Amino acid sequence: MSDQPVFDFEVPEADDSLASYAQRAYLEYALSVVKGRALPDVADGQKPVQRRILYAMERMGLGYGGAGGNVPARPVKSARVVGDVLGRFHPHGDSAAYDALVRMAQDFSQRYPLIDGQGNFGSRDGDGAAAMRYTEARLAKITRLLLSEIDQGTVDFVPNYDGSTEEPRQLPARLPFALLNGASGIAVGLATEIPSHNLREVADACVALVKNPRLDDDALFALLPGPDYPGGGQIISSEADIRAAYESGRGSLKVRARWQIEDLARGQWQMVVTELPPGTSTQKVLEEIEELTNPKLKSGKKALTQEQNQLKSTILAVLDGVRDESSKDAPVRLVFEPKSRTIGQDELANTLLVHTSLETSSPINLTGIGLDGRPVQKSLRQMLTEWVAFRQQTITRRSEHRLAKVLERIHILEGRQLVLLNIDEVIALIRTADEPKAALVARFHLTERQADDILDIRLRQLARLEAIRIEQELAELRKEQGQLEDVLAIPATLRRLMVKEIEADAGEFADARRTLIQAEKKAVAEVRVVDEPVTVVVSEKGWVRARQGHGHDAAGFAFKAGDALYGTFECRTVDHLLAFGSNGRVYSVAVALLPGGRGDGQPITTLIELEAGTEALHYFAGPAQALLLLSGTGGYGFVARAADMLSRQRAGKAFVTLGEGERICRPSLVLLGAEPKTPAAQEGQAQPAIGTIAASHVVCVSTGGRILSFAMDELRQMDKGGRGLMLMALETGDSLAGAAAYLRSVRIAGVGRGGKAREEQLEIRSLNNALAARARKGKAGNFGFKPHDVVRVV
Repeated sequence: MSDQPVFDFEVPEADDSLASYAQRAYLEYALSVVKGRALPDVADGQKPVQRRILYAMERMGLGYGGAGGNVPARPVKSARVVGDVLGRFHPHGDSAAYDALVRMAQDFSQRYPLIDGQGNFGSRDGDGAAAMRYTEARLAKITRLLLSEIDQGTVDFVPNYDGSTEEPRQLPARLPFALLNGASGIAVGLATEIPSHNLREVADACVALVKNPRLDDDALFALLPGPDYPGGGQIISSEADIRAAYESGRGSLKVRARWQIEDLARGQWQMVVTELPPGTSTQKVLEEIEELTNPKLKSGKKALTQEQNQLKSTILAVLDGVRDESSKDAPVRLVFEPKSRTIGQDELANTLLVHTSLETSSPINLTGIGLDGRPVQKSLRQMLTEWVAFRQQTITRRSEHRLAKVLERIHILEGRQLVLLNIDEVIALIRTADEPKAALVARFHLTERQADDILDIRLRQLARLEAIRIEQELAELRKEQGQLEDVLAIPATLRRLMVKEIEADAGEFADARRTLIQAEKKAVAEVRVVDEPVTVVVSEKGWVRARQGHGHDAAGFAFKAGDALYGTFECRTVDHLLAFGSNGRVYSVAVALLPGGRGDGQPITTLIELEAGTEALHYFAGPAQALLLLSGTGGYGFVARAADMLSRQRAGKAFVTLGEGERICRPSLVLLGAEPKTPAAQEGQAQPAIGTIAASHVVCVSTGGRILSFAMDELRQMDKGGRGLMLMALETGDSLAGAAAYLRSVRIAGVGRGGKAREEQLEIRSLNNALAARARKGKAGNFGFKPHDVVRVV
């Protein structure tokens, strides 16, 4: 190991607190993980372990050589490569080095594999590679773009971990491999997810930026429209979404599989998937379909849930069978057979896209180590611009390195040329002088370097033919000298050389795009529900059921012992039941999924996932367009649409913000249908409730018996939820019993003496007596009991 430790484990000084020492030590560790392990360099696109593997293999002679660099080396055992990497450059476990080597050899992991692997290097189905003692490896031809200039002074070298040799700080990449092959990694507080891109498109974008650094975004994104994944697939995100992700350096794209329909005999057909999204394998899709068609009981459950049964019936209604016909000739061939030939092709495809990984999200997080050595999330333009600056620097350093060698060679040849003109005198001087070197320097005004060369020259190089060769070489070298000096002195010449080299490399290694970019609508589950009237019945203990039709007599509903009716909601099968949790979360269940019949129903807890220590307090069932008044015992509230509370997650959606010790009150219906918001309304901000208000006023009642009524237009509509506005000013120790929107009357329920349930219905005249502005204390209600709930009647 090197003499300088990575971390300082000495005991902190007396005036140094343990907290500051721990902070400093952790930051040093975090930085070492970020820069030394997890994130790629924007300049060459490699992580340290990848760079060390490639450099070690180059030193071992595993690259391309021969005439024109087109003769591949003979592969060697991967164990030999890993051993050399660990012994010289990477003092970590062998699995870390071998796993990195394997990934660089997988054509389904990297768009342009850097290692040519021989043997079993795994599969896209998740099969691991064979042990390193069985596989063989050599460098792929494209690695010349990373390593061909390594010995030309283009990059800095730093000591290895024990100081016994040196390793390159970066590789002199002739193209931006950070974008070509992408990268994925998790560090301390940072992560990166760079997708792969097409070499021709990246090269064209680089050329355009070299020619015009102020290239506008439209032209840039026309040249580089989006990622190009190794497995192909189709990007269905819009051009605006892709552009937004590239401009910010972070985003998510929707990618789906590509398939074709094959016609069979007697009108039969089958759907054949040939390309998969990134991160998806045929094995994963098969496992998902098996889970859907043959679901397992969830932990703690005695039977399959309603959702599991519905998904099973949905898949089996359209799919008869699936088989994997992938082979060496067809890397991906997943065959889906429809239930019958009458099943629509689009229906089968949509069902599979919705419920499997045939359509998935691919993240973008363009985070890497910049030229300044800092890990930063960058836009696509910044990544390309930084690589262009790095390439300009490497060409400059390469030219300076080559110019120094050219000048040195010219210097040597000029000395030889002078000697050949006076060959007899030189030979005589060497034979007679006691110190030939000093004599040559004094007589012919040579430098010591030229004199040493002449004394070391062979006799056969003094032939007359040699003079002609020296003249020819000098002419070529002086021409090259002029070209190199132009490159170093004239920026336009350097840019032309860079463009020429980029286009030459692209011409040699470019290939066709694999991933189709074509915007499509995201696949959505089509649940076919017959739109018919139903009555949702909810008990006080949270048992729910749905009865067909409207107009049922609530007195005829039976409940379990100790349970009673919470409420009935006349709605339709296409509506949703909302459950309001004590923590302010709102849980939604489609009415079509509720159990029917004349039984007791099903506990709401089997249809949703409540957090530990919480319970469902209140319910509402109705259309998504319904406006509800939501309030909490802290005295705050707002109006929101039922549609804004819906969530596809069983864990619900955080919607009502409650203070310490507060609970949500019974929601009150304002109206069943609302007009759309005005264009001026900004999403995420509180806006006035609009539409034809079925309820004109709001009444608030405190547990202390005070009542306040105010106009509905004093409230705000909040589409994203929140705490809302103060409805009623509460006295110390008091809380809000409830708030209800009304048109003519409300019913107030409470508890009287001896714990007896009491209620009182207030008509419009009594409610008008409590009219005041919102957020006032109101007036004493004189109910004769302690209120705990307010329900709208009309």
